[in-house]
Amino acid sequence: MNDENCCEKFNSEPWDEKEIRWGNKKFLTDRVKSFLHIPLNFGSVMKKNIAIIAAANAKPEEMIILSDEDSLWGANVYIAVAKDVPNAKITALSGTFLSKVFDGPFKNIGAWIKEMNGYVKSKGKELKKLYFYYTACPKCAKKYGKNYVVLLAQI
Repeated sequence: MNDENCCEKFNSEPWDEKEIRWGNKKFLTDRVKSFLHIPLNFGSVMKKNIAIIAAANAKPEEMIILSDEDSLWGANVYIAVAKDVPNAKITALSGTFLSKVFDGPFKNIGAWIKEMNGYVKSKGKELKKLYFYYTACPKCAKKYGKNYVVLLAQI
Protein backbone atom coordinates (compact mmCIF):
# COMPACT_ATOMS: atom_id res chain seq x y z
CA MET A 1 0.00 0.00 0.00
CA ASN A 2 1.04 3.58 -0.54
CA ASP A 3 -0.50 7.03 -0.33
CA GLU A 4 -2.20 6.75 -3.73
CA ASN A 5 -3.55 3.20 -3.38
CA CYS A 6 -5.37 1.91 -0.34
CA CYS A 7 -5.47 -1.66 -1.71
CA GLU A 8 -2.50 -3.91 -2.39
CA LYS A 9 -1.95 -4.83 -6.02
CA PHE A 10 -3.59 -8.22 -6.53
CA ASN A 11 -1.62 -11.24 -7.76
CA SER A 12 -4.13 -13.47 -9.54
CA GLU A 13 -1.86 -16.52 -9.96
CA PRO A 14 -2.45 -18.10 -6.51
CA TRP A 15 -6.21 -17.74 -6.99
CA ASP A 16 -6.96 -18.63 -10.61
CA GLU A 17 -8.38 -22.12 -11.08
CA LYS A 18 -7.10 -23.36 -7.73
CA GLU A 19 -8.44 -25.60 -5.01
CA ILE A 20 -8.19 -23.87 -1.65
CA ARG A 21 -8.69 -25.48 1.75
CA TRP A 22 -9.52 -23.43 4.82
CA GLY A 23 -9.75 -24.77 8.32
CA ASN A 24 -11.50 -22.34 10.65
CA LYS A 25 -10.26 -19.26 8.75
CA LYS A 26 -11.52 -16.31 10.76
CA PHE A 27 -13.53 -13.46 9.30
CA LEU A 28 -15.20 -10.48 10.93
CA THR A 29 -18.74 -10.60 9.56
CA ASP A 30 -21.08 -7.69 8.90
CA ARG A 31 -23.95 -6.84 6.57
CA VAL A 32 -24.23 -4.24 3.82
CA LYS A 33 -27.45 -2.86 2.37
CA SER A 34 -27.95 -3.19 -1.38
CA PHE A 35 -30.39 -2.26 -4.09
CA LEU A 36 -30.52 -4.97 -6.76
CA HIS A 37 -27.07 -6.19 -5.61
CA ILE A 38 -25.61 -2.68 -5.83
CA PRO A 39 -24.11 -1.93 -2.40
CA LEU A 40 -25.33 1.27 -0.79
CA ASN A 41 -23.18 1.46 2.34
CA PHE A 42 -20.19 -0.76 1.54
CA GLY A 43 -17.62 2.01 2.09
CA SER A 44 -18.92 3.00 5.52
CA VAL A 45 -19.21 -0.65 6.64
CA MET A 46 -15.62 -1.32 5.51
CA LYS A 47 -14.24 1.84 7.12
CA LYS A 48 -15.91 1.00 10.45
CA ASN A 49 -14.72 -2.61 10.46
CA ILE A 50 -11.17 -1.92 9.26
CA ALA A 51 -10.84 0.51 12.20
CA ILE A 52 -12.13 -2.16 14.61
CA ILE A 53 -9.66 -4.70 13.18
CA ALA A 54 -6.77 -2.24 13.45
CA ALA A 55 -7.67 -1.34 17.04
CA ALA A 56 -7.64 -5.04 17.95
CA ASN A 57 -4.29 -5.53 16.17
CA ALA A 58 -5.99 -8.28 14.14
CA LYS A 59 -4.97 -7.33 10.58
CA PRO A 60 -4.17 -10.49 8.60
CA GLU A 61 -1.16 -10.98 6.34
CA GLU A 62 -3.46 -10.94 3.31
CA MET A 63 -6.57 -8.78 3.35
CA ILE A 64 -9.40 -10.89 1.96
CA ILE A 65 -12.89 -9.41 1.78
CA LEU A 66 -15.66 -11.77 0.73
CA SER A 67 -19.33 -11.21 0.04
CA ASP A 68 -22.06 -13.80 -0.33
CA GLU A 69 -24.52 -11.62 -2.30
CA ASP A 70 -27.36 -13.59 -0.72
CA SER A 71 -30.10 -11.06 -1.47
CA LEU A 72 -31.03 -8.30 -3.89
CA TRP A 73 -31.26 -6.04 -0.83
CA GLY A 74 -28.09 -6.89 1.08
CA ALA A 75 -25.09 -9.11 1.48
CA ASN A 76 -22.98 -10.54 4.24
CA VAL A 77 -19.38 -9.39 4.09
CA TYR A 78 -16.51 -11.38 5.54
CA ILE A 79 -13.28 -9.52 6.34
CA ALA A 80 -10.31 -11.75 7.12
CA VAL A 81 -8.78 -11.29 10.57
CA ALA A 82 -5.69 -12.72 12.21
CA LYS A 83 -7.47 -13.36 15.52
CA ASP A 84 -10.76 -12.83 17.33
CA VAL A 85 -11.87 -9.22 17.59
CA PRO A 86 -13.66 -8.06 20.75
CA ASN A 87 -17.31 -7.05 20.31
CA ALA A 88 -17.39 -8.21 16.68
CA LYS A 89 -19.16 -11.12 15.04
CA ILE A 90 -16.51 -13.61 13.95
CA THR A 91 -17.26 -16.40 11.50
CA ALA A 92 -14.86 -19.27 10.88
CA LEU A 93 -15.00 -20.66 7.36
CA SER A 94 -13.85 -24.22 6.79
CA GLY A 95 -13.93 -26.37 3.73
CA THR A 96 -12.70 -26.80 0.21
CA PHE A 97 -13.22 -24.08 -2.38
CA LEU A 98 -12.61 -23.89 -6.10
CA SER A 99 -11.49 -20.43 -7.15
CA LYS A 100 -11.47 -18.65 -10.48
CA VAL A 101 -10.37 -15.09 -11.27
CA PHE A 102 -12.39 -12.75 -13.45
CA ASP A 103 -11.57 -9.24 -14.69
CA GLY A 104 -13.97 -6.65 -15.96
CA PRO A 105 -16.96 -4.52 -15.03
CA PHE A 106 -19.38 -5.76 -12.38
CA LYS A 107 -22.14 -5.90 -14.98
CA ASN A 108 -20.50 -9.17 -16.13
CA ILE A 109 -21.15 -10.90 -12.82
CA GLY A 110 -24.05 -12.97 -14.20
CA ALA A 111 -21.78 -14.39 -16.93
CA TRP A 112 -19.04 -15.01 -14.34
CA ILE A 113 -21.45 -16.97 -12.13
CA LYS A 114 -22.53 -19.08 -15.10
CA GLU A 115 -18.88 -19.72 -16.04
CA MET A 116 -18.04 -20.59 -12.43
CA ASN A 117 -20.91 -23.07 -12.26
CA GLY A 118 -19.54 -24.72 -15.41
CA TYR A 119 -16.03 -24.80 -13.96
CA VAL A 120 -17.26 -26.51 -10.77
CA LYS A 121 -19.21 -29.10 -12.81
CA SER A 122 -16.16 -29.71 -15.04
CA LYS A 123 -14.27 -30.74 -11.91
CA GLY A 124 -17.02 -33.21 -11.01
CA LYS A 125 -18.00 -31.20 -7.92
CA GLU A 126 -21.20 -29.71 -6.56
CA LEU A 127 -21.41 -26.07 -5.51
CA LYS A 128 -22.63 -25.57 -1.93
CA LYS A 129 -22.15 -21.80 -1.62
CA LEU A 130 -20.61 -19.04 -3.72
CA TYR A 131 -18.49 -16.21 -2.35
CA PHE A 132 -17.19 -13.14 -4.17
CA TYR A 133 -13.72 -11.80 -3.33
CA TYR A 134 -13.49 -8.19 -4.44
CA THR A 135 -9.74 -7.63 -4.62
CA ALA A 136 -9.67 -3.82 -4.77
CA CYS A 137 -11.86 -0.83 -4.16
CA PRO A 138 -13.11 0.95 -7.31
CA LYS A 139 -10.45 3.69 -6.95
CA CYS A 140 -7.56 1.21 -6.79
CA ALA A 141 -9.03 -1.01 -9.53
CA LYS A 142 -9.05 2.04 -11.80
CA LYS A 143 -5.46 2.95 -10.89
CA TYR A 144 -4.24 -0.63 -11.46
CA GLY A 145 -6.26 -0.97 -14.66
CA LYS A 146 -7.72 -4.29 -13.49
CA ASN A 147 -11.00 -5.04 -11.71
CA TYR A 148 -10.24 -8.54 -10.47
CA VAL A 149 -13.01 -10.48 -8.76
CA VAL A 150 -12.39 -14.00 -7.49
CA LEU A 151 -15.32 -16.35 -7.30
CA LEU A 152 -14.92 -18.99 -4.59
CA ALA A 153 -17.20 -21.99 -4.84
CA GLN A 154 -17.47 -23.96 -1.65
CA ILE A 155 -17.71 -27.61 -2.65
